[in-house]
Order: sequence, then C-alpha cells, then structure tokens
Amino acid sequence: MKILARISAALAFLICLAGGLWILTSTGFSRGENVIWTGLGLYFIGKAFFVGPMLLVAAEQLDKRS
Repeated sequence: MKILARISAALAFLICLAGGLWILTSTGFSRGENVIWTGLGLYFIGKAFFVGPMLLVAAEQLDKRS
C-alpha cells in the first residue's frame, strides 16, 4: 500500500506540473487576453508542488501506529 501511495504522489505531481506547463506554453504566458488561462496554468503548477509532497508525507505515515 505504501508503494502505491508513493507512486500516486509522484504521478499527481507530474500530471499537475505537466498540465500547468502545457497550459502556459499553449497560451504563450501572456498578460493580454489569456489572463485567465495563464492564472490557471500557474495554479496547476502551484498545486503540483503542494499535492505531490503532501501525498508523499501521508504515504510515509501509513506504517506508523499511534
């Protein structure tokens, strides 16, 4: 179970990061008419750096008993 949690943490990080980078490259990271898409791309990049490590921390806590 711990290995599956580690793999899912890595996949969540990579998918969110790739999605955010794809949005930013497809919009050209412009401040003009694509402000919403640029913000969404930055959101997914930030989410990648939050969700991935948090899932990894949760995976490390699986074997510890109270």
